[in-house]
Amino acid sequence: MEKTADAAVIGGGIMGAGTARFLAGKSAGKVVLLMIGLIAAQGCTAETPAKPPNIVFILADDMGYSDLGCYGGEIETPNLDALAEGGLRFTQFYNTTRCWPTRAALLTGYYAQQVRRDVLPGHCGGGVTVRPEWAPLLPDLLEPAGYRSYHSGKWHIDGKVLDAGFDRSLDMRNDGNFFTAAGNAVNDQPIEPAADESGYYATTATVDHALDCLREHADAYPDRPFFHYIAFIAPHFPLHALPQDIARYRDRYLDGWHVMRQRRFARQREMGLVDTTLSDLEREVGPPYHFPEALRKLGPGEINRPLPWSELTEEQQRFQATKMAIHAAMVDRMDREIGRVIGQLKAMGAFRNTFIFFASDNGASAEIMVRHGGHDPEASPGSAATYLCLGPGFSSASNTPFRRHKTWVHEGGISTPLVVHWPEGIQTRGELRHTPGHVIDIVPTILDAIGIRKPASLGGRAVPDAPGRSLLGVFAEDRAIDREFLWWLHEGNRAVRAGDWKLVASKGDPWELYDLSTDRAEARNLAQDDPGKVKELEAIWQRELESMKRLAAHAAPDDPDPAE
Repeated sequence: MEKTADAAVIGGGIMGAGTARFLAGKSAGKVVLLMIGLIAAQGCTAETPAKPPNIVFILADDMGYSDLGCYGGEIETPNLDALAEGGLRFTQFYNTTRCWPTRAALLTGYYAQQVRRDVLPGHCGGGVTVRPEWAPLLPDLLEPAGYRSYHSGKWHIDGKVLDAGFDRSLDMRNDGNFFTAAGNAVNDQPIEPAADESGYYATTATVDHALDCLREHADAYPDRPFFHYIAFIAPHFPLHALPQDIARYRDRYLDGWHVMRQRRFARQREMGLVDTTLSDLEREVGPPYHFPEALRKLGPGEINRPLPWSELTEEQQRFQATKMAIHAAMVDRMDREIGRVIGQLKAMGAFRNTFIFFASDNGASAEIMVRHGGHDPEASPGSAATYLCLGPGFSSASNTPFRRHKTWVHEGGISTPLVVHWPEGIQTRGELRHTPGHVIDIVPTILDAIGIRKPASLGGRAVPDAPGRSLLGVFAEDRAIDREFLWWLHEGNRAVRAGDWKLVASKGDPWELYDLSTDRAEARNLAQDDPGKVKELEAIWQRELESMKRLAAHAAPDDPDPAE
C-alpha cells in the first residue's frame, strides 16, 4: 500500500482553541500520505540513539491500576516489574475509561470525541462510526520513516487493520471465549480453526503471532525499524484462565476485598506511588448496567455490590475469591507472555533500542453479565463453559486506592499504570514520574522520539491541532507539561482536570470538586467550599465540549442527524 504525505507542521497547540478554528470542506477521498521529512526532535532531553528506535506498545484490557506488582499488587508480574525497574513508572497517567475510545485516542493523539469514536451530544460518534480522514493511525505516520507496523490482539478501531497502515495483523475478534480462535482474522481474512482445535489460549496466541512477526522482521527487514501494537484481551471478562495459572491464586483472596485493598494501599504508599487516603468502598455502587437475568444464571454466589466481606455467606466469599483468582491468573499469564516478547527482542539484538510502553485501556470493570456462549454453573470456574465477571468488590480492590470503575470518569475508571522502558533513549532508571499524562500523549511522544513532524493537511483538508503532548522531556526529569487541561466524557459521565484540580460528575449527578494533590482518592468533595473553582472548571469543560461539537460539524457534514 503506497503512502505519501503533505508538507509537515507539528500540531501541538491547546486543543480547545485549535479545534474551534478548524473549518474544512468535504474530503476529496481516502487519506494518502506524502513522504514526511525527518527532522531533529525539538526540545528532546532524552538521549537520541543513532538509529530510530523500535516501538512496542502493549495494552491490557480492563486491568486495574494496582494489579501489577510494581503498582502495589500481589499478582506475580516479574517481567513488567523488571521493565519498570529498568525504566520509568507514571503515577498519574490516564485513559478514556472505555476500550474503543482509548484505542482511538492512543493511536491518533486526539480525544475519541474529536475523531468520532465516542459520542458527542447531537452528533454521530461511538464504537461504530468512522474516523475523519485527517485522523490516520500511528502506522501511517511512521511508514514514511521506514517503519514496518504489526498488530497482534484486540482491534476495536474502525476500519480494517491493514488499511490503517499495519503490514501484518492478528485480529482477535472472538472476545467471548479465550479457548478458541473461531471468529478471529489474520491480515483481515477470517480464519477457520481446525475441527479438533485444542490447547488454544488467546493470551498465548497473541504472543505467538507477535513472535512470528518479530522473527520475520529480523530475517527479512533487519535494517528497518518496527512498530508493534500488542493488544491483549486479558483480563477482560469472561474470566477465562489456564487451570495451572488459577491454581497459583486459588486461595489467595479468601480474606476479601477489604484486606486486599489495605495491603495494596500500604505497598503503594511505601513505593511512593500515591500520597492520599484510601477511598471508601461505595456499597451502593454496583455494575454500570443491571442484568438481573445474569445474576440468576450465575447463582447464589454472585453479588452485585461491594458489601462488607463479613456480610457475605461462605459460598459467596468462595465464589468472589475464585473470580479474583482467575483475574489474577489472567494478569499473571499476560506477564509471562510479555516475557517471551522481551526474550525475542533480546535474541534479535533489538531490546536496547526498543521503546516499550505498557498501559491498560480503562480501570477494572464492575460489570456483571452473561453473553456469548452463556454460563454453565456446573463447569469449572474459568473454563470455556463459564462466563464470569470480576464485579464491583474486587474491581474496587484492583483499582486501589481510587473510586469507581470502568465507564466512570472518577479516578478508578480512568487511571492506568504506564511503564516505559528504552535503555538507549532513557537514561534514568527505576524512577517515578508524577507528571499527569494521557493516552493522547503517546503519538506525539513517539513522533518526538523519532523526529517526525505531522502533516499540516491530509486528503486536501487541514489537520486540526491535536491535544496530545510529548512526554519525552519528562523522561529525564519529573516536570510539568505545557497543557491547560485534560478532558473526559463517556455515557454522560464527565470530568476535567486543570493542574491538581479535578471537576467530575457521574451521569445525572451534580459536579464534585477535588484537589488531587492531596486527595486522588476523591474522598473530600470541595464543591460547596469553593463554588468559584467549580464555575471556573465547568466553563473549561463546556468550552471544550462546544469546540468539539464545532469540529464534529465539519468533520463529517454528510452524517445523518442522530436525533432523526
